[in-house]
Amino acid sequence: MPLQLVKVLDCEVTDCAYNANKGCHTAAITVGSDHPACDTFLKAPQKGGAMDTTGGVGACKVDTCTYNSALECTASGIHVRVHGGHADCATFSHR
Repeated sequence: MPLQLVKVLDCEVTDCAYNANKGCHTAAITVGSDHPACDTFLKAPQKGGAMDTTGGVGACKVDTCTYNSALECTASGIHVRVHGGHADCATFSHR
């Protein structure tokens, strides 16, 4: 069975180029390495992505997360929130 991307359920980082109406509209995001930051976050004057696309987690490099299995996210869905001036995966759970 092909791997299904875990969906970004909502994103509160409204200044991200891929955010529209608190939704992520890029095909896939990457979640950081030693910290659960959204590495795909892009602050830009123009909007990107596709409105008919709901973002998914393409890769998770946070090996201390409960939901990380072979660099893939296994959560049922994730929430992205502002943390310290950047975007973080708020679903992160330390194992």
